[in-house]
Amino acid sequence: MDKIEHIGIAVKDLEASNVLFEKLLGVPHYKIEEVASEGVKTSFFKSGPNKIELLEATKPDSPIAKYLEKKGEGIHHVAFAVEDIVSEMDRLKGEGFVVLNETPKKGADNKLVAFLHPKGTNGVLVELCQEIKEG
Repeated sequence: MDKIEHIGIAVKDLEASNVLFEKLLGVPHYKIEEVASEGVKTSFFKSGPNKIELLEATKPDSPIAKYLEKKGEGIHHVAFAVEDIVSEMDRLKGEGFVVLNETPKKGADNKLVAFLHPKGTNGVLVELCQEIKEG
């Protein structure tokens, strides 16, 4: 794992949260994107070298909706940048971690993503992110 790619925060109201985080970080969001397959709308902020992803549910049965219902707003996941997501998934499976998806899937911000089950990572949902290379 190369670095923390971003921290994901589950929010009930993306528009209101964008206003709050713009005040907090002193910068506007740079991208809003919907990932229909996951039932989520995202907004990204950059603060120095760090990124924050706000996540709002777009469907009542989406993972974010379920998270908000169970735990409320707050940190949802920590994402790590990886060079080769398939190799990293294989390595982590070999170390005994439970990878929640068999193959990487298209996520927000031009990334392939995979998640590790939080039961094996001290309650933290871990996301692996690989930049999708053009061409």
